[in-house]
Amino acid sequence: MSVRAKKHLGQHFLKDKNICKRIAEQFKHHQGVKTAIEIGPGMGALTEYLLQDKETELYVMDLDEESIEYLKVHFPQLEGKITFGDFLKIDPLTIVGDKPFAVVGNFPYNISSQILFKCIDLKDSIPEIMGMFQKEVAQRVAEKPGTKTYGILSVLLQAYYDIEYCFTVDEQVFDPPPKVKSGVIRCTRNGREKLPCDEKLFKQVVKMSFNQRRKTIRNSIKALLPENYEENPMLQLRPERLGVEEFIELTNWVEKHRTNV
Repeated sequence: MSVRAKKHLGQHFLKDKNICKRIAEQFKHHQGVKTAIEIGPGMGALTEYLLQDKETELYVMDLDEESIEYLKVHFPQLEGKITFGDFLKIDPLTIVGDKPFAVVGNFPYNISSQILFKCIDLKDSIPEIMGMFQKEVAQRVAEKPGTKTYGILSVLLQAYYDIEYCFTVDEQVFDPPPKVKSGVIRCTRNGREKLPCDEKLFKQVVKMSFNQRRKTIRNSIKALLPENYEENPMLQLRPERLGVEEFIELTNWVEKHRTNV
């Protein structure tokens, strides 16, 4: 019995056991987390090695019915811990309860960014994110300010997580091989429980700034500014020049000037 890779689900099955083992070894139980949800396990190539970690209570979730049936047959130890469903639409707390959990996997490339955005929304429950992404996405997440790769996802994840780019994976270790290389990253919650600014406004400022990244921040966020305000040098820059701390500072400045209108 095997599972046919489905293009519309972004499936590329890992076939190199050494790579699977190496990816599983990147899970570090940050903040003592003992529970993990693997997204998109497919035929369980990575699952096999995650299960060797006896400290971890592993749950798996897949949107492919064929994969679900395969996992039930080949991984009986996961009985009661296999979910057919879409991580983007399911509240994972209904699966693991109120305990913290890690998100791990060889993530489907077509929804990998959305998975990370959802993890940000659930950041207080997710101390660690570890897995494989399209290399471009992995690099974007880990990128520092000052480059064209740096963007919305970089800032929002780095506000709450420390990011480590672990290693690159070549195309030929997949079936079918993707057209791009992959990258494995690990994201671990930093010590910041809450940003020292209005977090909703922070996200708005970051997203608006990068939505017109070729323009200066002044032009991108002008809808948030009053008609008359004192000058701020950051408004003259393009968004890729600002790190998390600068965006926090800018958010507080925007809030202050909106309040004083």
